Amino acid sequence: MSFEEILSFVKKRNAHELEFIQAVEEVLLSVAPVLDRHAEYRNLKIFERITEPERLIYFRVNWMDDQGQVQVNRGYRVQMSSAIGPYKGGLRFHPSVTASVLKFLAFEQIFKNALTGLPMGGGKGGSDFDPKGKSDNEVMRFCQAFMSELARHIDDRTDVPAGDIGVGGREIGFLFGAYKKIKNEFSGVLTGKGIGWGGSLIRTEATGYGLIYFAENMMQTKKESLKGKTCLVSGSGNVAQYAIEKIMHFGGKVVTASDSSGFIYDEAGFTPEKLVFLIDLKDVRRGRIKEYADKYKCSFFAVNPKDDFNPLWAVPADCAFPCATQNEVNAKDAEHLVKNKVKLLGEGANMPTSPEAINILIDNGVMYAPGKASNAGGVATSGLEMTQNYMGQNWTREEVDKKLIGIMKTIHDTSLAAAKEYGKPGNYMVGANIAGFLKVAGAMQAQGLI
Repeated sequence: MSFEEILSFVKKRNAHELEFIQAVEEVLLSVAPVLDRHAEYRNLKIFERITEPERLIYFRVNWMDDQGQVQVNRGYRVQMSSAIGPYKGGLRFHPSVTASVLKFLAFEQIFKNALTGLPMGGGKGGSDFDPKGKSDNEVMRFCQAFMSELARHIDDRTDVPAGDIGVGGREIGFLFGAYKKIKNEFSGVLTGKGIGWGGSLIRTEATGYGLIYFAENMMQTKKESLKGKTCLVSGSGNVAQYAIEKIMHFGGKVVTASDSSGFIYDEAGFTPEKLVFLIDLKDVRRGRIKEYADKYKCSFFAVNPKDDFNPLWAVPADCAFPCATQNEVNAKDAEHLVKNKVKLLGEGANMPTSPEAINILIDNGVMYAPGKASNAGGVATSGLEMTQNYMGQNWTREEVDKKLIGIMKTIHDTSLAAAKEYGKPGNYMVGANIAGFLKVAGAMQAQGLI
């Protein structure tokens, strides 16, 4: 098949799954030169096979709320590819969860996991359940009901889920407890576990830390660093929090954070004390970002998601780190970033930059780090947690952090090398897609038509 025929094939089979088609088209554009060079991959229809899940599990979740009312949600697990290891990818609990969203995330996860160098395949799962506003008991009952079905399809050598949006330490604890009771075994079937029961140090911080390690590697190719740079961060959850911490560690200044209600602009920049307040606000009290602005006397801007641009990305800065959700940076946002001479955009969220915005950034010389490379620190540390579970060991914080730094540098260097080999020097998006694809395609070819 030609490039156009492959894309038409995917669009026809997934006509209403817009997020999935967007992710597939981006990767296909990048790996087209690989398919031209390797006729065997075309003959074996490697790309077409990668776009079809090995298994898509869809199930009903019945649970009872605190008022004694029966509630019904949808549960999913997309087992996308096991070519290089067990399915690996998070669980997302959010009203926006659909099969299309999870398929795009699972598809991205294939290449992200391959880039880490660890033996992990690609998967993703979740539910349209919303933990916001629910009591601990309601969340527990939902997690137990969800796991009563999911447990049939996972184990520590087949599929190892983790957390994602809406699934933090509380949810992982309830899910793990339910699995342990159902299976009558204590195994590393989930990652993101508590430190006292099989978890890994640095796992909570890993995605945010890894993002900034990757960005620092990018800056060093220009003989620069994050020291003294003003940075924009969107989001205020796990990824954003630890990206802010690590930017401060490297000597940069973070002036924004956001949630679904809007964003704060703190011209003086975050400090360790302010970050502690933000973490308590979002993780413990589950409050709104405006409370930060009220406490520290800085600006708060309400944002309407229907607006054609987000003013957060119009704030003058040197670097931008979208850490909230998919497609949060559009073409107009990218134009503002270019106008303000932003040097680098690194994705902390999954696919937060629209295809049009990516083209604008790259065409104007902005260093662009795709999420499958720059936010791979979380799944990399999940892989390290799996290894510790297999070995029955616990590594120190310093050991895990050192391994994470090494993995992010390897992803950076591998992506740059692949981009150069295929005629796109300096293009991290093309390089990351090609490097991940080559590893998975080679494994699929070796294992035969299965």
